[in-house]
Amino acid sequence: MSIPFELPAEDRGTSPRTGWTRAHWEAVADGLLTAARRWSTPGCALLDLPGRPSRSGVRSDGLEGYARTFLAAAFRIAGADGDDPHGLLERYASGLAAGTRTPGRDDTESWPPILDHDVRGQPMVESASIALGLRLTAPWLWKHLAEEVRDRAEAWLRGALRHTPAPNNWYLFPYTVAGFLESVGRGDAETAAARQRALELMETWYRGDGWYADGDGRAFDHYNGWALHLYPVLDARLAGDDDASARYGGRLRTHLESFALMFGADGAPVHFGRSLTYRFAASAAVALGAVTGHTPLTPGASRRIASGSLRYFLDRGALTPDGLLSLGWHGPHEATSQSYSGPASPYWASKAFVALLAPADDAFWTAREEAAPVEQSDRVLALPAPGLLVQATRADGIVRLHNHGSDHVRPHEGEAADGDDPHYGRQAYSTRTGPTAPGNVPDNHLSVEIGGRRSVRRRIHPLGAGHGDGWGWAASWHRPVFAEGPPMVPGLRVEGVTVAYGRHELRVHRVTGAPEGARLTHTGWATGPEESLTSALHGLHGWDDPSPETVRAPRGTAWTRWARVPRLTGRCGGTSVHVSLASLTADTDDAPWSAVVGEVRVREGTVEVVWAGTGARTRISFEPVEVRHGER
Repeated sequence: MSIPFELPAEDRGTSPRTGWTRAHWEAVADGLLTAARRWSTPGCALLDLPGRPSRSGVRSDGLEGYARTFLAAAFRIAGADGDDPHGLLERYASGLAAGTRTPGRDDTESWPPILDHDVRGQPMVESASIALGLRLTAPWLWKHLAEEVRDRAEAWLRGALRHTPAPNNWYLFPYTVAGFLESVGRGDAETAAARQRALELMETWYRGDGWYADGDGRAFDHYNGWALHLYPVLDARLAGDDDASARYGGRLRTHLESFALMFGADGAPVHFGRSLTYRFAASAAVALGAVTGHTPLTPGASRRIASGSLRYFLDRGALTPDGLLSLGWHGPHEATSQSYSGPASPYWASKAFVALLAPADDAFWTAREEAAPVEQSDRVLALPAPGLLVQATRADGIVRLHNHGSDHVRPHEGEAADGDDPHYGRQAYSTRTGPTAPGNVPDNHLSVEIGGRRSVRRRIHPLGAGHGDGWGWAASWHRPVFAEGPPMVPGLRVEGVTVAYGRHELRVHRVTGAPEGARLTHTGWATGPEESLTSALHGLHGWDDPSPETVRAPRGTAWTRWARVPRLTGRCGGTSVHVSLASLTADTDDAPWSAVVGEVRVREGTVEVVWAGTGARTRISFEPVEVRHGER
C-alpha cells in the first residue's frame, strides 16, 4: 500500500534488505507529526484525533495525542541536535502552557489532572511521555519557557508522584517524571522516593534471561522492550549514570539475545500480548541497544530489524489515507485493541524513534545492513525464566513463539478471571499469524469439554524449558477454566509439552482428573485462504481420527478477514495422553506427517517419538516432566 507522504529514494547500497536510511526515519517522523497536528486544538494542548474514544474519555485521549506525538518530535529534534525545521517545539511549548493553565477545567485546552490509576488514571501514562520529551529537548524548549509555565508544568507533573500507579510498568511513569524534574534542578525527597520505589519493584519483577514480568504476576510480552527496559536504560544514558547503565543496560543486552530473534524476515514482530496497536514500538529495545551500546547485535543487524519493522507496518496499511496511525495491526483491526486504547494510542509507536538519538555518523546508520537473526539460520531457543520457546526457520522467515509461562492473570485474581484471553492464553503465536477473536474457535488451543462447555487456559504454571542443537522444549500445566461458568472439576489438570524440531512442533498433553464422558479438542494455526501459508495438524496418539477437521473463524485474525483452523477431537477420562504434530510454514513442499514422524510409543508416564529420516528420538516423561532428545 502507498504511504501518504513523500519519502526519499531507497538506498540499496547501504540498506540492501530494506532500502531505508536515517533520512527515511526522519521523513516518517515528520509525516506522522504533520498529519496529526491538523487535529490539534487552537492552543495546541490537545490532539483530538478522529475515532472511537477510549474508556478514559475524549479529554484524556486528546492529552494522549499531545504527549505521544511530542515524544516522537523530541526524539526527532534531539537526534538532530536541536534542529527544528518544522517549528515543532513552538507548538508543543504553546500546548504545555495552555494545557497546564487550569488543569481539570472543561474547556478547549485544559489537561485532565493526574489521578490514581483506577480513577481515569491514563494521564499518568502520558505524563511520562511529556516528561521524557521535555528532558530530551530541555536546551531548546524548557530553557526558554517562562518561569510561570515551568512552575505550572511541574505542578501538573507532580500529580504522577502523588497518586497510585497501576501495579505494573506504570511505576516507571512517576520514575520518568521524577528523573526529568531532577535533571532540571527541581528534585527533592518526593522525586527520590518515586525513583527508589520503581527500582525496588524492578528488582522483584526481573526474572532472568533478560525478561521482566509486567508486575507481580507472569505477564511477559512486548512491554519488556517498550517500557521495562526502555525507561531505566534511557534514563541512565541521559543522566550519565555509569552504574545504572551497567546494571540495566546489561539486562537489555541479555534481553536482546532472545528478543532479536522474535522478528520475522518480513520485519514483523511476534504477534503476542496486549497493546499490539503500538506496532513498530516493538523495535524500540533493538534501537535503544544500538544507541547505548548495550546490544549483542552488530549495527547493521540492529538497523535491519528496526527499519524492517517500521517499513513492515507502513507498507501494509498502518496509516489511514490522511496519514494517521489506525487502531489495529496492519490496518484497522478491532480485535487487536483493548478498551483502554483510543484514537491516539497507536502513537506509543513513537518510542521506535529512539533510533534517531544515534547521530547521522553513527555505525547504526552508516554500517551496511546485515541479516536479522531469523535470516541467518534455523534457531530453537528456550527461555526458562519467562517459560517461552522461540522457533525460527530461515527458509520461510517465520518465527513462532510457544507460550508455556506468560499469562495476564494478576496475583490476586482467581483462575477464572475474565475468561478467555487470546493475547496470552493460546499455546503458540507467530510473526505471520494472529490469534482468532473471542467467540470464534480458538487457535493453538487445547480444550476440555464437559457438559457442552469448553475450557480455556488462564493461569500458566511453567514446568521447565531447555534446548539443544536444532531442537528445544518447554512445558507447563494449567487448571482448565470453564469461562461460561460451572462445572468446575476438582483435580482436573492439563500438562502440556511442546518440542520444536526444525519447523515441526510435537505437542504432547497429559490430562488428569477428567470425568468419564469428557471430550478434548486441540487446534492448530489459524490461516486465511488468501495467505501463502500451510497450517498442518496431525493426531499421533489419543485422538478419534489422526486427520483434523477444518473449522472456520469468521472474525478472522490481524492477517485475514476470516480464518480456518485445523482441529482434532478425542475422548478423555481419568488420565489420558494425547500426542499431535503441528506445523506452520510458507514452504509449498511441506512434507506429509509420515515423512516426519516414523514411530510413536506411549507407555505409562512416557512418550517416545522417532523422527523419520534423521532417526532422532525424543522421549518425554512426566512426574516430573523431563524431555530428552538425541540422534540414534
